[in-house]
Amino acid sequence: MSTKPTILDTSTLAQTRLFRVEDVHLRFSNGQERHFERIVGMSREPVQSVMVLPMIDDQTFLLVREYGVGLEQYVLGFPKGAVDLGEAAIETAQRELSEEVGYASNDLSFLTRFAASPAYVSAIMHVYVARDLYADKKEGDEPEPLEVIPWKITEIDSLLSHPEFIESRSVAALYYFQRSEHEP
Repeated sequence: MSTKPTILDTSTLAQTRLFRVEDVHLRFSNGQERHFERIVGMSREPVQSVMVLPMIDDQTFLLVREYGVGLEQYVLGFPKGAVDLGEAAIETAQRELSEEVGYASNDLSFLTRFAASPAYVSAIMHVYVARDLYADKKEGDEPEPLEVIPWKITEIDSLLSHPEFIESRSVAALYYFQRSEHEP
């Protein structure tokens, strides 16, 4: 097992209202030194977010179609959002579910967690499955209404080949969901 490198220095290269880009100067256990750039939130803790796989019934989950400015196109994925200060991840999952698809859940269970790009981004995403849904629409922060799309579990192959289902965390969450559903 390798020894964690020593952080010799960190400095802010750029800052927005949400994130900082830091230069991190490291010394590894073999004496090698390197500078890395990383994106961090405004605190030293990793940015926390959630994703929810809402099950409208045993055979159908809900997706949202929203604009992804990074790619300049619409993408399909599961509801997701940032954990607000003082909010637990499971509370965020309920809030995002209500804001993005208009439901709340009587059965919200933890599935897994992801670090999308740990070499560059200090962020953790907690993934939940929501079952036993009931209507509960709350106003969200989206600039336009999100299109909510039901998708049958039996049609996962067509979803995986859909040109708008390309968000890697949604693809990974779907894999974890399938795996958890088929465990003995």
